Amino acid sequence: MNIDSTGTSTRESVQVRRFHEGDSVEEVTLLLHRAYADHAAAGRIFFASYQSPQDTRHRLSKGECWIAMRDDALVGTVTVSAPHTAPAGYPAPEGAGSLWQLAVDPSQRGSGLGHRLLTLAEARMAALGSTHAVIDTSAAAEDLVAWYRRRGYVPIGTWRWDVTNYDSVVLAKALP
Repeated sequence: MNIDSTGTSTRESVQVRRFHEGDSVEEVTLLLHRAYADHAAAGRIFFASYQSPQDTRHRLSKGECWIAMRDDALVGTVTVSAPHTAPAGYPAPEGAGSLWQLAVDPSQRGSGLGHRLLTLAEARMAALGSTHAVIDTSAAAEDLVAWYRRRGYVPIGTWRWDVTNYDSVVLAKALP
């Protein structure tokens, strides 16, 4: 992905930039709800499928949030933290970076936007000094686990968050 000096992507008509004061936390929350609605309908209750705007604001404060805009519409987001402070016992390499709230509006699925946001997140983690990226997702979300595996992530353990109703598979990838 080509990012110019202002932090926007010029590829296609989607602009990717840092979330800043004045952007709508409520819009990010609604995007997360839309993006994770299929998982909730399948019985996998991801936190992003029901979190409040206050939860979103708190999660955004823990890292760098990047948003993807098509014209004036929010169509994607990802939040990055590196190094990421994980809970005690969480299976992650020392100093690993993490990403969360990776979401693409259902209307943009298949466009490559999710891969673009993941690539950006990995580049930011590496730039912030992490040598590994770590992500977790529902072990039952086989399509999502396979998507991460196709991008070089390998399972390294499991975890259970108290805000979800499933066991997570933790995946990691060495960063260049």
